[in-house]
Amino acid sequence: MRYPPDGIRGLAGITRATRFGRVADYAVRAADELCLIVQVETIEAVERLDDIAVVEGVDGVFIGPADLSASMGNPGEVGLPEVVAVIEETIRALGALGKPAGVLTLAPVFARRCMDLGTSFTAVGVDLALLLDSANGLRRHWL
Repeated sequence: MRYPPDGIRGLAGITRATRFGRVADYAVRAADELCLIVQVETIEAVERLDDIAVVEGVDGVFIGPADLSASMGNPGEVGLPEVVAVIEETIRALGALGKPAGVLTLAPVFARRCMDLGTSFTAVGVDLALLLDSANGLRRHWL
């Protein structure tokens, strides 16, 4: 994700990242504006969190509850106490490592709990879920 000499990302001048060539000195300034967030989505990844989070260049870690619950043998059961416990412990562990933690949850109470535990970025909606909710609201209103 980084340009040489810090990485191997290919450099093209007219891309969306450069606003199609309109950002002056993009290649020189890009490194100052990049943020690498890795995802921890399996129990195996959580078990190796200390190794993953301290990799040079990793700016933060995002916890993926759905895939995590599946890897724990509970597909789709993100609210199970054992899954919640792993998520909460991962947030705490990242805080102890000095790495920003993030999570996605559609449950408002759990979102607030994660923020209270120290998440720096908490996704509380999903584009398709928001679209479906809106479409269903229109359907209820008009039908």
